[in-house]
Amino acid sequence: MTAADPVRVIADLFTAEGASEYLGEPVTQAQHMLQAAALAGAAGAAPELVAAALLHDVGHFTGTVSGHQPMAGTGNRHGDQGAEWLACWFGPGVTEPVRLHVAAKRYLCAVEPGYFGGLSAASVHTLRVQGGPMTPAESAEFEASPWCQAALRLRRWDDAAKDPGAVVPAFGYYQRLLRQLVRQNEAGATR
Repeated sequence: MTAADPVRVIADLFTAEGASEYLGEPVTQAQHMLQAAALAGAAGAAPELVAAALLHDVGHFTGTVSGHQPMAGTGNRHGDQGAEWLACWFGPGVTEPVRLHVAAKRYLCAVEPGYFGGLSAASVHTLRVQGGPMTPAESAEFEASPWCQAALRLRRWDDAAKDPGAVVPAFGYYQRLLRQLVRQNEAGATR
């Protein structure tokens, strides 16, 4: 990994590991993340949240375990792994929704009637591995996070981003946005 051009590093991940199937869903991992970003953009989300939607599952292929562990019955902490990896270049407006998008699924299963019934079979399976619906105490802790609402928005785009027929912009469409966010993070780090 080189810090010289983080956007190139991420682009390479989308091309390589991103071409893999997405945990039993009818899209690749890259297609899934690109669809989530397109949904965020269509919703008028802030640039940081569009980037978070684009990068939310990057932890499936940047950590020490792959995205296949949840399907095999073991967790892979992909939200945490992705957020930690992205923090080299991006601020919390990108990393915290990524970190919390799994928690947002667990939260919504606990507090929103009917949410669980709308999950795909693969998402239901991974929910069990990820700890199941939150307890009331976990829900209260999640609600107290300043990133709660951003994570919930990201989660809904995540859930909807599994359409094999969707036509969305390619990764190149987001490169300028990512470069601007990297520069903003670097400028903030030097202050």
